[in-house]
Amino acid sequence: MRVKEKLEKLKSEMDKLAAIEKQVLASPDQQISLTDPDSRSMATSGRGSGVVGYNVQIAVDTEHHLIVTHEVTNDGSDRAQLANIACRAKEVLGVDELEAVADRGYYSSEEILACREAGIAVTLPKPMTSGIEARGRFGKQDFVYLSDEDVYRCPAGEKLKYHYTNEEHGQKLRRYWTNACRDCVLKPRCTTGKERRITRWEHEHVLEAVQKRLDQNPQAMRLRRETAEHPFGTLKMRMGATHFLMKRLPKVATEMALHVLAYNLTRVMNIMGPQPLMAAIRA
Repeated sequence: MRVKEKLEKLKSEMDKLAAIEKQVLASPDQQISLTDPDSRSMATSGRGSGVVGYNVQIAVDTEHHLIVTHEVTNDGSDRAQLANIACRAKEVLGVDELEAVADRGYYSSEEILACREAGIAVTLPKPMTSGIEARGRFGKQDFVYLSDEDVYRCPAGEKLKYHYTNEEHGQKLRRYWTNACRDCVLKPRCTTGKERRITRWEHEHVLEAVQKRLDQNPQAMRLRRETAEHPFGTLKMRMGATHFLMKRLPKVATEMALHVLAYNLTRVMNIMGPQPLMAAIRA
């Protein structure tokens, strides 16, 4: 009888798991959280690790470290967040132009272009995702674009000419290569194919301007860490190990808004003093 009861219990558990599997497969991102339906898996700094929760975006001013604007999302990636949070910060500050610094997790050509069109000059490093440099071969940054001739100059001094344009994922891409690769002494350090091909986005000059700003200001990433991580460190210390106490996105967003308000009030009191702050509130 005991064995039969155990088998029935196992069957019941398997039925529950099968029902959950159907829910997971039916979900757009193939995720469900039984604790909080709005929360999602977020990657952490540890390799292969993660936590189920929310992604908080903040824009912080470099002078006083006040949080200019923020947003709570359940998108585990930052790549689609740059233009949104930067434009909101620009609107809050009421300026015509804005300079923004972000880390490499925000790098997206479409987001950078959207910022530029909104009058926002962003500075951020490009992530090395191709793996070419890791294998000891030349990266795209080793090829110099000559705008007057519309060609790329390779490390060997040869010029890669434009051949055709095609479209991928909504982007118009121009293709460049040269037939001189087959006799080049640097070919083993460049490509394993017949020739090395370089792709240029139609708005590549916008990305090149981002890299130029980073080259001219190599301390930009240090400034970003000192600016953006300050509020996060303070907020996490105040919120404790459990962080958010509420469930569902609207309630979590409200909780975060209260934390941001408390943080900003504390910062203003530390900068101005309580009496000037109270006078400014009454005015």
